[in-house]
Amino acid sequence: MTAADFERLARAALAELPPFARDHLANVILLFEDADPDDPDLYGVYDGVALPDREGGEPIEPARIHLYRLPLVEDFGDDPDELAEEVRVTVLHEIAHHFGIDDDRLEELGWG
Repeated sequence: MTAADFERLARAALAELPPFARDHLANVILLFEDADPDDPDLYGVYDGVALPDREGGEPIEPARIHLYRLPLVEDFGDDPDELAEEVRVTVLHEIAHHFGIDDDRLEELGWG
């Protein structure tokens, strides 16, 4: 899967969000990378201050969601539908962190 195709899958997941959720992503940057240099098996990571933890408005630096193409393609690339679903789950998982939902709660909800 090309980097452009991967980006299209991730952006399609964002487009599924309801408008009230998308409105809270104005200060979030979505970054597309091949792999995390420290953990090459990682699918994605949220790097920022979650909305409930912000005091006094937006932080100076925007939050960042890193999406890693190669581990997702390696694990799910044999099935285009499964790959698209896993990219979607990864995007939504990282966005959930932006809204203050931790990994334990995401696991309970089936989005772990």
